[in-house]
Amino acid sequence: MATGRTDPERRDRIIDATLDVIVDVGVAGLSHRKVAARAGVPLGSMTYHFSGMDQLLHEAFTRFSGTIVAVFEDHLGAANTPEEARAAVTDLVHHLSSGNQRELILTHELYTLAAREPAFRELTRTWMGRSRRALEWHFDPATARQLDALIEGLSIHRALETEPHDRALTAEAVARVTAAPGPRPA
Repeated sequence: MATGRTDPERRDRIIDATLDVIVDVGVAGLSHRKVAARAGVPLGSMTYHFSGMDQLLHEAFTRFSGTIVAVFEDHLGAANTPEEARAAVTDLVHHLSSGNQRELILTHELYTLAAREPAFRELTRTWMGRSRRALEWHFDPATARQLDALIEGLSIHRALETEPHDRALTAEAVARVTAAPGPRPA
């Protein structure tokens, strides 16, 4: 392994290791020492590359949220019609809940941190905004907001259920949210 100045990937390894440690022990169990050990770097590298734990967590969760947004963009970018967009949303729910415990844990850890810390709340708002913009490629802003919440909720429920619901139920929920609104009562 490269050391010192000849290790240009060290900072990225530290960020990746941070996410790995969070998956193992949660944000509450995170320490510079655990991250350095997981990344295979000297403990001093932590303070050299990051001003503190908040910066490290912010960059790690920013990286994680970017990977989820990329999944949204990949699924939705391939759709060309409203029907394909609805199918893409259904696929997205099933992809996000397909048993990837790492993504589920990181999502919940970030939500918990954001509930307590305003800086991380802003990070989650940015993440949601980027997800909604991808949904707005096919849906109006209000529908995109509702779909974003539906995707999160259904993904979490499917991932935590012992017998997750099938694709037909997801497709029905997506169809209901994306259906044209009926006349409003007077």
